[in-house]
Amino acid sequence: MLNNNKGNVIIIGAGIAGLSAAYYLVNEGWQVSILEKDDGANNCSFGNAGMIVPSHFTPLAAPGIVAQGVKWMLDSKSPFYVRPSLNLSLIDWGMKFLKHANEKHVERNAEAIRDLNLESSKLYDQLASKEGFDFELRQNGILMLYKSKEVEHEEIELAEKASSLGLDTQVLDRNAVQALEPNLRIDTLGGVLYQCDGIMYPPKLMQLLSAYLVSKGVAFHFHTEVQGFQQSGHRIASIQTNKGEFKADEIVVTGGASLGKLGSKLNLKLPLMPGKGYSFMYSPDSGTSMIHAALLLEARVAVTPMNNQIRFSGTMELGPANDKIYSNRVKGIVESIPKYYPDLKVEYPNDVWFGYRPCSPDGLPYLGRTKKYSNVSIAGGGGMMGLSLGPAFGKSIAHILSGQSPVSDISGFSPDRFQ
Repeated sequence: MLNNNKGNVIIIGAGIAGLSAAYYLVNEGWQVSILEKDDGANNCSFGNAGMIVPSHFTPLAAPGIVAQGVKWMLDSKSPFYVRPSLNLSLIDWGMKFLKHANEKHVERNAEAIRDLNLESSKLYDQLASKEGFDFELRQNGILMLYKSKEVEHEEIELAEKASSLGLDTQVLDRNAVQALEPNLRIDTLGGVLYQCDGIMYPPKLMQLLSAYLVSKGVAFHFHTEVQGFQQSGHRIASIQTNKGEFKADEIVVTGGASLGKLGSKLNLKLPLMPGKGYSFMYSPDSGTSMIHAALLLEARVAVTPMNNQIRFSGTMELGPANDKIYSNRVKGIVESIPKYYPDLKVEYPNDVWFGYRPCSPDGLPYLGRTKKYSNVSIAGGGGMMGLSLGPAFGKSIAHILSGQSPVSDISGFSPDRFQ
């Protein structure tokens, strides 16, 4: 166990943001404890698409998404759905989303999102180079596949913007796409290869990180739910939970889709809506292998080879959280696959996973210290980029707590921006 020479930190949440923060903090000499309301074995960091995406420099709140979303809402199998509700937080979130869905917002934040993702990608490379950290990292790019002229035009424009931001992109016709996948027939008009992107196997990453942290003396407290905070001046003096009181010099709040509720207990406005997504694993026939992960653009489905299988994931279902699997949402994913991969005979899966992406209304994460308290930092709200941004979240938090500059410019991600 490391000797405590910097102080003790409590991290709330054992998703990728929490584990990454713990990793960098414990290696800098902090004594770390993690509070997790569940068992830590199946949060959103386990079942996602496993993608590292510097290509995703455009926030969710972007021009055109509102009009497209309205069309999609008329189809129960569509990639995007807002579940009708009189929930006041959903209405408030929606109004803020509409305010930010414009080109100016995208332009203002593209470089900061790119830089945080690129930093995270480098940190994943460093982690994978360490002994005992084989989580199937493959930095061989992700294909953006399209079947329509309209989406082709949009995607080529986006690729040009990506290139102007220094990202490695290649626009490919259908033959060039097929050449990248010699063992799998692809039916597509063309695609863009983002060589800057990568993939991994999320469950393995989470298990290896957790085991490493335990070996370094990090204390995990599972089934420990935060009920409130005790304030003393400008500090949080203690955390009240169902398992008693916890005290620390520094508190880092992650919490995934629960971040908004945790923020309210701190009297912080961190508007967040859980975006439900589904995924399932598929075992292809022998002789069929996939080399590159892909995004099926019209269908908004992610396709990731991992653990000798293929994971399909998709849909964005906004609204109050629930434990129901809406079969039409899953059918939408299943029915889209043969349109792009005619030889993959995918049936409705027996085992469907679902999780909640923590979606902020402006599509930007919450990262940094809050001015309200001298010892509270926030790291979350990564939306569809949560796994991708995890290490950069963690490294940024470690730098902030140690009085160093963050790993990149995170001023636009301030957790105080909606106060």
